[in-house]
Amino acid sequence: MFADETKERGYRFVAVALPHEAVKDLRRELRDWIKPGQTRIHCSKESDARRKQVIDLFAHYDCEVVVYDSSALPKRQRREACLHKMVELSARSGASLLVLERDDSTVEFDKKLLYRRVRELGCEHDLQYRHLQAREEPSLIVPDVIAWCLQRGGEWYKRVEPLITAVYKL
Repeated sequence: MFADETKERGYRFVAVALPHEAVKDLRRELRDWIKPGQTRIHCSKESDARRKQVIDLFAHYDCEVVVYDSSALPKRQRREACLHKMVELSARSGASLLVLERDDSTVEFDKKLLYRRVRELGCEHDLQYRHLQAREEPSLIVPDVIAWCLQRGGEWYKRVEPLITAVYKL
């Protein structure tokens, strides 16, 4: 499971579950998409044509996209609510790894919450979690692009809507 957030127009986390056997192939393809001089694909810096190509690439993979929307909650509760639900669904689905895009300002908070939550759910031996930069883990490009499309709305939302399996309003 790979996850990224968007704080524009509310607060949402996008989590993308990929079958273990597909992750290696997706990583390879996404690395091939990185242009010389780039360390990663970042939607805000790509052309519309390239964004569309990257989104189309995701459709070839058997991924499940879940959106956690905590926009209605007070700001200080939003991240915690999303992570709580994300860990619960990761554990229930049998995910073995949860990778969050690294935001240094939230890592310590996240680690404490994740440590506590996986123990509450009894999945501390089955579910690992990591904070990585997108340049370290190309699969983080998928939730980044989908989150960007959600916050942009309109045509971009329509383009990724078929990929979205569930939306949880928290």
